[in-house]
Amino acid sequence: MQVLSRLKGKSLVEPEDFSLDEMDGLFELSENIERNDKYLRESCRGKLLAALFFEPSTRTRLSFEAAMLRLGGSCLGFAEPGSSSASKGESLADTIRMAASYADAIVMRNPKEGAALLASRYSSIPVINAGDGGHHHPTQTLTDLLTIKRLLGKIGNLTVGFCGDLKFGRTVHSLAKALARYENIKLIFISPAELTLPEYIKNNFKKQNAQFDERENLEKSMPELDVLYMTRVQKERFFNEDDYIRLKDTYVLDSDKMASGREKLVVLHPLPRVNEISVEVDSDRRAAYFIQAKYGMYVRMALLASILGVIC
Repeated sequence: MQVLSRLKGKSLVEPEDFSLDEMDGLFELSENIERNDKYLRESCRGKLLAALFFEPSTRTRLSFEAAMLRLGGSCLGFAEPGSSSASKGESLADTIRMAASYADAIVMRNPKEGAALLASRYSSIPVINAGDGGHHHPTQTLTDLLTIKRLLGKIGNLTVGFCGDLKFGRTVHSLAKALARYENIKLIFISPAELTLPEYIKNNFKKQNAQFDERENLEKSMPELDVLYMTRVQKERFFNEDDYIRLKDTYVLDSDKMASGREKLVVLHPLPRVNEISVEVDSDRRAAYFIQAKYGMYVRMALLASILGVIC
């Protein structure tokens, strides 16, 4: 765990902020916590986490609060901007400076790209990005990578398919960029033409010589995949409701499609889902999106313990 000492006091804005060694250290610590529910209990007693959510969240907010409480710490903050002074016109910089005077770390979700980076520059305490618009969601990436490692025993040498909203999907952007750092990863991006991956991310893949392919057909891709990462088409990112209605049910994963998938296929989804995964898939042993949410709590416990410097 020596490598995790480097994370004390460090902010997490995007996945590249942590090295592969540091992420592997977090996964090892997460697995220790999973095996022993008393491990690191009370280690954060007296510590405060400020949870500033300017955008709705269920899993991320609750898992961070659960993580901090299980570590013996406490939480404060708000679950929507209307209950903060942002509704009165307070700037993000001022909100961050105020929160930093009360807490030991900040976790923040904001609908504006770049908000987490801005917050980290004004904060005197570590800032954890819980999603900034369509940009990044690094703790979801840690969750996804830990889930893949736990269920498949490895992260490298895999073919990973991403299906749905790849244009606005911050979870896709973060996870794909993180996976491209591992050995022998092939990325398959499946989406309608209107929701393809942004060019700047594809350009990064090209610079890294990462293997990736873009397609529109999910059924034909199923037999190739070790991991299928489904996403919802995000209504809140559309300016035109007609476009959303036209695209929202482009891909629906059901039992028929699952039949052509590999025996050890892992199906992930950052949740919430709408119609893109049929409920009949929930009983398939390859469906991992609910256990994925639990792994999120473990890895956030490991992250908080590391950046707060309480690891023994």
